[in-house]
Amino acid sequence: MERLQKILAEAGYGSRRKTEELIKQGLVTVNDHIAELGEKADPKKDLIMVNGQTIKLEQKVYYLLYKPEGYLCTLSDPFNRHIVVDLLPKEPRVFPVGRLDADTTGVLLLTNDGELTNLLLHPRYHVEKAYLAEVQGFPEESALEKLRKGLVLDDGPTLPAKVELIRRGRTSSSVRIVIKEGRKRQVKRMFEAIAYPVIQLHRERFGFLELGKLQKGESRILSKSEVERLKECVIK
Repeated sequence: MERLQKILAEAGYGSRRKTEELIKQGLVTVNDHIAELGEKADPKKDLIMVNGQTIKLEQKVYYLLYKPEGYLCTLSDPFNRHIVVDLLPKEPRVFPVGRLDADTTGVLLLTNDGELTNLLLHPRYHVEKAYLAEVQGFPEESALEKLRKGLVLDDGPTLPAKVELIRRGRTSSSVRIVIKEGRKRQVKRMFEAIAYPVIQLHRERFGFLELGKLQKGESRILSKSEVERLKECVIK
């Protein structure tokens, strides 16, 4: 027996909080009675429905994708632009763990495991994300030190980042930065805050996951040991 919130999250109905709202609104039934918050059920034996539709528990899948530029991290787009799920099999339906901007490339994890997704994105677990940023100009060490110590953005202070100057060019520089948060456009905003705007951004690593031999647009299924290791990252 499991809590309904967990069962619904695993069936793709959103976070625990969102599934709690579904239950509170009386949209969830178990064996034809309206479910109550905190109720438990057995998805293999009980008839669980949301808004009159029987839930479907799909086998969990986990993809590592080399996201190319020009693709949106969304499940649909009203302007018919490219979306990352177009690069993966249609079934089972998966969704991105966090988002990368359309012009950002690199490591993207996609899965239908809603519970693990919520944990990986939760700020308390500090899952590392490593980026290689091409920025305008030549950042002084004093500017990079601000990133290392943490600075204040419009949505609050950032955690200290690991920062390394990789290359100085004529008009731009390459900087590797590792953060433990996942706010919207965070890396770009951090570099804007020190007056060195990002020209190109590439995510090299999510947690311990790297691209390896994948080429742009290619993906692979995570191994069982990789999935277990991901779960270990958020069990503390």
